[in-house]
Amino acid sequence: MPSFADSAATTWLPFVLSVVAGSVDVIGFLSLDGLFTAHITGNIVVVAARFVAGEQASLSHLLAVPVFMLTLVLTRLLAAWLERARIPSLLPLLLLELFLLSGFFAIGTAAGPHFGPNASRTVFAGMLGIATMAVQNAMVRISLTGAPSTAVMTTNVTMFTMDIGEVLLAQNAGRVARARERARHTGIVIVGFVIGCALGAACEHSFGLRSLAVPIGLLLSAVALGLAALPQSGGRT
Repeated sequence: MPSFADSAATTWLPFVLSVVAGSVDVIGFLSLDGLFTAHITGNIVVVAARFVAGEQASLSHLLAVPVFMLTLVLTRLLAAWLERARIPSLLPLLLLELFLLSGFFAIGTAAGPHFGPNASRTVFAGMLGIATMAVQNAMVRISLTGAPSTAVMTTNVTMFTMDIGEVLLAQNAGRVARARERARHTGIVIVGFVIGCALGAACEHSFGLRSLAVPIGLLLSAVALGLAALPQSGGRT
């Protein structure tokens, strides 16, 4: 089973995906009443905070976690079918993510800022954003074996910090080399997510949900990387 580091294309693919996740998360948060699309557990915090404050949580926040979980299940079922058919899962899942993100862009821009957070178009757009990031999370686990998460930065920062400590303190040369390699890959993803957040915030300030065109373009480059990596990575077969 090939790992994500088997080629230059799959080494950089997690970086591009992390930029996508950071930008989509910030754009969704700023445009959709504080809805997190990548940092999914943040929606639980928002619901709890509003409940304690006596405020009404939006329908999007209430639906976020179950929609995310349902999409994960459906993505895993799709990947299992692809495995049985001996079709590498990476490219189909990238294309599925691109389709969902394009739907998020289309519905979100059609809804416009005059729709409230509980309007059906707004909720549907938000759920497409949630589904997009669910597919990406599942894809990294299924098709990029050994890659760090491209959306969960708390875990990545923890692993990166622990590996830096290992590099500085461990006496065994083999452990130091492995920790240095892990830190390199995790650090690239952390930097990508931060870049994505900054890019998404800057674009959303000027263009609103139309700024989702930026992560769509990045995801197209990820599809190109997936095509280049196809002979080497191919996901699980």
